Amino acid sequence: MKKSIIIAAFSLSVFSAGAQQKSKLNLEGAVADTVVNKVYLQKFHNKMFSTVDSAVVTNGKFKFSSAVVLPELYGLSVDTTRIPLYVFLDQGKISVNLSPVKGYSRSAVKGSAPQDLFETYKNTRDLEISKFITDHPASIVSAYVLYRNWSYRLSPEDITKNIGLLDKSLANNTYVLELKKLVEVLDGLAVGKKAPDFSGTDPSGKTIKFSDNLKGYTLLDFWASWCGPCRKENPNVVAAYQKYKDKGFSVFGVSLDKNKESWVQGINDDHLNWPQVSELVYWKSEIAKLYGVRAIPGNYLIDSKGVIVARNLRGEQLQEKLKELLDK
Repeated sequence: MKKSIIIAAFSLSVFSAGAQQKSKLNLEGAVADTVVNKVYLQKFHNKMFSTVDSAVVTNGKFKFSSAVVLPELYGLSVDTTRIPLYVFLDQGKISVNLSPVKGYSRSAVKGSAPQDLFETYKNTRDLEISKFITDHPASIVSAYVLYRNWSYRLSPEDITKNIGLLDKSLANNTYVLELKKLVEVLDGLAVGKKAPDFSGTDPSGKTIKFSDNLKGYTLLDFWASWCGPCRKENPNVVAAYQKYKDKGFSVFGVSLDKNKESWVQGINDDHLNWPQVSELVYWKSEIAKLYGVRAIPGNYLIDSKGVIVARNLRGEQLQEKLKELLDK
């Protein structure tokens, strides 16, 4: 799997704290490398963060004593419009040196065992997820990284196998529950299964139905204008389209954009001359959820009868598959 693929989110539609309980935070910190008035505590949900509390910065220091679910992943930020510092908070005294420089890379967290493990995970090369879970079966970090960083590259069978390695104390954890839902969705999207139908809104505001656009072989392409790897892959899709469009190949784009102008600009700049729809709701896309999309770029190749032929064909793989199907 290419490292450049952006992990996408599968909707966290149901929140169940399970073994996680609300506790009073004991979090103190200092802001470095900048002068700000407030620090924001944000809750991770569906690839996004929402503010749950804020603290006034006095003489460069701040403190949180909010009652929140622990242990869990949160964000600390001095600017809610930008990606925060990812931090696993737990019970006990935690201190943070918060520096927004270089994407919070200069920040430091002390007193959180899950955060220490998360840092170890991020700094481990050639990590094998099953071994990581086996070594840390009861940690929320294991459930999180399986959900966030690995589920998009694993088969439904492998996801289920890895869930089985987690401690029973995590059975009702949000990430585990969502992984189980994802397995159910992906089982119904295997090669040979019928692709679910849907309708979406195109740039002109017109509602179009996916099944009305099936002809020959259609690539259902999930992307977004803000997604760097998607923009790098688009020329490959365009080349395949130009080569095989007269032989029965078409493309149907679904964007995870949230800004219409950026979406339309991306379509025009990358010459995506095929039907496009977007709910303009970022990772909250119901269409992406319907197809179990955990990463973009992502795609399904579907025949004229609506049957799935292949999944996640990129670069030369797409051209090779089309050659096999259409160069006869």
